[in-house]
Amino acid sequence: MGGRKNTFTPQLDITFHQAQDRLLSRVHIRRHAMKLIEAIIKPFKLDEVKDALNEIGIEGITVSEVKGFGRQKGHTELYRGAEYVVDFIPKVKLEIAVVDELVAKAVETIESTAKTGRIGDGKIFILSLDEAVRIRTGEKGDEAI
Repeated sequence: MGGRKNTFTPQLDITFHQAQDRLLSRVHIRRHAMKLIEAIIKPFKLDEVKDALNEIGIEGITVSEVKGFGRQKGHTELYRGAEYVVDFIPKVKLEIAVVDELVAKAVETIESTAKTGRIGDGKIFILSLDEAVRIRTGEKGDEAI
């Protein structure tokens, strides 16, 4: 069978990252990763934290009144001459969806603003956020937050 050898080598005119971007845009996956920051703070720090987050460009925050305890294990109070134990301490929970680029700045802002230096200052949790959808417009991913 003596014939010509096939020596065809394809030449790509796009980079790997360009091809990846095209593929991701077709399947509606957003390239920008998102995180959900949950912060449990003392209630009297809420306005200060909210204002500080607004200054760094974070506009949307969900706030819930919660109760819980950590190392402080509650405390005792005196009411009408009787002592009783308060197991759950009132706190405020903030939920903030952000793009990855803002996570470190948001966490540092919450931490520095909510800190009193005393027990019970709270906790900050950072979770991966797979998707976000704005109900009114249908926007998805980082465009929805």
